[in-house]
Amino acid sequence: MYDIAFIFAGFFVGIVVGLTGVGGGSLMTPILIFFFGVKPYMAVGTDLLFAAFTKLGGTVKTARSGLVDWRVVLHLSAGSIPAAGVTLWVLKTLGPADVAVQHLMTSTLGVALLLTAAATLYKAMRGKAAPLHITTGQEQRATTARHWSLPLLFGALIGTLVSLTSVGAGAIGVTVLMVLYPLLPLPRIVAADIAYAVPLTLVAGAGHASLGSVDWPMLCLLLGGSLPGIWLGSHFMTRVPERVIRGLLSVLLAYAGLKLIAL
Repeated sequence: MYDIAFIFAGFFVGIVVGLTGVGGGSLMTPILIFFFGVKPYMAVGTDLLFAAFTKLGGTVKTARSGLVDWRVVLHLSAGSIPAAGVTLWVLKTLGPADVAVQHLMTSTLGVALLLTAAATLYKAMRGKAAPLHITTGQEQRATTARHWSLPLLFGALIGTLVSLTSVGAGAIGVTVLMVLYPLLPLPRIVAADIAYAVPLTLVAGAGHASLGSVDWPMLCLLLGGSLPGIWLGSHFMTRVPERVIRGLLSVLLAYAGLKLIAL
């Protein structure tokens, strides 16, 4: 019974990711906690690897299209991956199944979902993406942050958030990149966000796996549903009202965030 339900959950999240590009962690983790009663630490660990595998395909696709600015990815990763390592060390020291740690996870997850809801709504209000190409001579300037330390600091914040909640590398990451790299076209920002999320979620997911916080059979079932879901969602992406879907999704994420904070 649960096997089929996990496949359908993965399929649903895959469709939403394909339609909107919003990170699967924003939906999958609260679904696992609320609908399947999965412990927060197990939901976070499993979803991190779920996100890594689902975003890997997106990275290959955008890299082949020449949309990934690897300089931006490197700067963010320099802050996020060490922060993920420190966070995992703290979780190992305290114990991920500890009641206080799980309460911290659910509360932080609630805040992360509220931030994601706000970022998703902002993207819906902003509208369609900018042109793909950067003006000749502007490449260096467009891929340079307002200050060299900002990608490291924001990367560290996202790395900590992702390791604790599995949420943050999607809509929040895109919003941060829009602030740090205002001259970078939105499609390139989205591509960079997807690319740097892969090593981050892989590192964080592997760390959680070493702590015993990954349900491998459940992960396989979720991926079995999500991969065809992403293909179907991306196929219909241009045929559905994106702003309406993003608006409804932001309301759903905000509701889930408030409910988690109230736990």
